Amino acid sequence: MSHRQRVGWAAVLCALSFAAVWLVQRAVHGSLVDVMVYRAAGRTVRDSGDLYAMRVTPAMLPMTYPPVAGLLFVPLTWLDVDRMRAAAIAGNLLLSVALAALSLRLVLRRTPSAAAVLATAAWAVWSEPVWATIRCGQINLLVVCPVLWDFTRRPANRWAGAGTGLAAALKVTPLLFLVLLAGAAVVTRGRGTPWPRRFLTAAGTFAGATLLAAVALPRDSLRYWTRCVFAPDRSGSAVNLANQSLRGVVARLQHTAHPTSLWLAAAVLIALGGTALAVMALASADRVPGATAWAAVTCGTTTLLASPITWTHHWVWNVPMTVLLVHEALRRRDPRWAAGAAACVVVFCCDALWAVPHDATRPEVHENAAQMLLAASYPLAGLAFLAAAALTLRPTRPSRCEPAPRTPDGRVQPTGRQAVRTGEPPRRSPGL
Repeated sequence: MSHRQRVGWAAVLCALSFAAVWLVQRAVHGSLVDVMVYRAAGRTVRDSGDLYAMRVTPAMLPMTYPPVAGLLFVPLTWLDVDRMRAAAIAGNLLLSVALAALSLRLVLRRTPSAAAVLATAAWAVWSEPVWATIRCGQINLLVVCPVLWDFTRRPANRWAGAGTGLAAALKVTPLLFLVLLAGAAVVTRGRGTPWPRRFLTAAGTFAGATLLAAVALPRDSLRYWTRCVFAPDRSGSAVNLANQSLRGVVARLQHTAHPTSLWLAAAVLIALGGTALAVMALASADRVPGATAWAAVTCGTTTLLASPITWTHHWVWNVPMTVLLVHEALRRRDPRWAAGAAACVVVFCCDALWAVPHDATRPEVHENAAQMLLAASYPLAGLAFLAAAALTLRPTRPSRCEPAPRTPDGRVQPTGRQAVRTGEPPRRSPGL
């Protein structure tokens, strides 16, 4: 099959998939409830109202994002509701193509073929997190794509880092990527890596956008950064089945909507371990192929696990995660990696966790052991990925049983201090 034919068939597959998504969304009368909240936030900003006192929809939902997002939502008020909803669905479908392209580029380290991008997008929209993002009219893809754009830029790109800073200004959780860039900058200092510049670009973009919002919305900015950002239950109940963070898992284990500090200890431990792992990977990106992809997806997964509230639609990081696992399975030709990639697809596409009882009366506080396990599907998948990353990125040492390397004249090549005494270059153990 020629390249043109592959692209043609992939385009047909993607078009059919997107059309099916659109039709199913219309058939189930998707409420796009979140985009309605965004529109109300934009209207509140236009009317100089109190952004964080606002409550809209029958569920009385509040504004939970930083003030920068309120400014971004103002254009939504320029459309009537029907056109805004159609624009939200179309925009997220286009962003799913961007997510597929950036995920493939991140993993393959080159521009992917159009056929691969379209085929990946055709699958991605049916993963539950992406589907839920489209159904709710969420901005998750708008947050993840700029971060992935940064991590797919060439080292000399002067704008790399701006996407991460903007994402952090729109939604607080991507701030962990600034910690990642700062850590990589410190570890690789003096080696001419791009991470110091990218950290400064990301931090400058975040600070600039936040200050702009503070000038435009001083009262809202003060309230958000001194009160709202420290209120984890503002977004919803921790025990809610849709909360797929460690805090949600602990809340359901403890049968309460107000989990003890155990969740905080677990979140801090995972945040420290996941960030350290990502820093280690990013610091070796100039020497180890694929390290940047592992660093980015590891950091993204860590933010989802450690955040107090991580709704299922926040797990759109499952797309680059799956692409990375599939790539490793093909590269290694190892059935264990193939099984892991298949399990990742099943977990994020089968909707099995929604079989657990859930509604506004919060029956989740009465889950049995099997229900708890199923309700923890996404966090367990995230922890399994971090374990795979730790095993993949661990430093390797030569086996004691391997034969010692020899010089061209047949002598054993010296190592360590012996090499220093003889003046010969020492033998080094392989890196990551």
